[in-house]
Amino acid sequence: MQELNSGGDVLASAALVAGAPLTVTQFNSIARQQIERNLPLLWVAGEISNFTRAPSGHCYFSLKDERAQVRCVIFRGRFQHLDFAPGNGMQVDVRAVPTLYEARGEFQLGVEFMRRAGLGVLFEKFARLKAKLEAEGLFAPERKRAIPRFSRRIGVITSSSAAALRDVLTTLRRRMPSIPVVIYPTLVQGDTAAMQIAAAIAAASARAECDVLILCRGGGSIEDLWAFNEEVVARAMAACPIPIVTGVGHETDFTIADFVADARAPTPTGAAEFVSPNRVELSARARVLRARLGQAVKRGLEQRMQQADFLGRRLIHPGERIDDQLRQLTHLRSRLRLAWARNADAARLPLTRIAYRLAATLPDLDRLRAEQAQLRSRLIRSAGQALERQRALVSRLEAHLYHLSPRQVLERGYAIVSTANGQIVRGSGQLRAGDEVGLEFAHGRADARVTGTQD
Repeated sequence: MQELNSGGDVLASAALVAGAPLTVTQFNSIARQQIERNLPLLWVAGEISNFTRAPSGHCYFSLKDERAQVRCVIFRGRFQHLDFAPGNGMQVDVRAVPTLYEARGEFQLGVEFMRRAGLGVLFEKFARLKAKLEAEGLFAPERKRAIPRFSRRIGVITSSSAAALRDVLTTLRRRMPSIPVVIYPTLVQGDTAAMQIAAAIAAASARAECDVLILCRGGGSIEDLWAFNEEVVARAMAACPIPIVTGVGHETDFTIADFVADARAPTPTGAAEFVSPNRVELSARARVLRARLGQAVKRGLEQRMQQADFLGRRLIHPGERIDDQLRQLTHLRSRLRLAWARNADAARLPLTRIAYRLAATLPDLDRLRAEQAQLRSRLIRSAGQALERQRALVSRLEAHLYHLSPRQVLERGYAIVSTANGQIVRGSGQLRAGDEVGLEFAHGRADARVTGTQD
């Protein structure tokens, strides 16, 4: 879009230089751009007339004063954010961008924001006073007084014909009709309302007949509620020794009086509920406490009766007490005897063990003699048996030796030939002709000389 506009500017500039005529579209485009570039976003005040709302949600109207008017448009997206409904004859301030509707060549204002005339001044006045009183400490939490839970008398400062008074009285009558209500009538709207409200607060302070005060009125515009933003009202509330609860306007409405008050309620009805106890809840609470008290009394009586029974059982006749003591002495005597017997048995047991040990350590001579005789006989018997076994072994060995003895061979006619140095001749290779040899026979011995050998 910017490129097209730039192209149009170039064509329009070329046409101006060349002296050629402009088209209506080009002229309106140049005019719109010049207006938007040279006139910034600004505030314009005037009266609404010819107000219409199109099916699209956009709104069109004229803003006029005594000598001129200008067309205006506010689109649906911005219109939805207004906190009031604009209408014909209403004085407003609009923040708008001057522009030109090219299709019809009409100069108009594109409204960005709208407010009712004078609200800007009121808001600034409200902010200045709020900052001043806050700096003085009138809003400090530590200066706020506690609202009594059970008030003996409640004061209401408001208009005697206001719907807020009816709401407060209806709520107080419903919640706690036994509490007296004192009404301090005053104007709550208008030029003299602030002075009258301050005077009513001062009167309530001087009479000191209430435990808490309700300062209230119904909803309205900021101008309608302005009396509660006056400094004189704030000073009177700060000087009042009685706690004050405000219920001014709706939940979203905040006034200077709300900041100075000891407590703020969103509505007059909320203020009445804040300062008065609920009799239904109190009755229910009283029933619960009465039931709990009854249970506590019942438990206390039962405990006292049990204690009386216990003390009664402890009241014994002296004769019965003496008999009980005698029985206890008899029991203790028997216990003492049993304890003495147990101690004697316990002392006797080590002695018995020592005696057993001593008896076990003494030698039994008769038994030892019998064992000695038994061992001797066993020794003699075993020695005889060992000798017999050795004799039989020797006999067997002798028989073996006899059978293996060379004498037995010699008895059969053989002889043992030995050399001169005593070596046994086992073959003819050991001898040479002329060697002397010895011949041993079964009975006797002889010497011989070798005359020849054969293999």
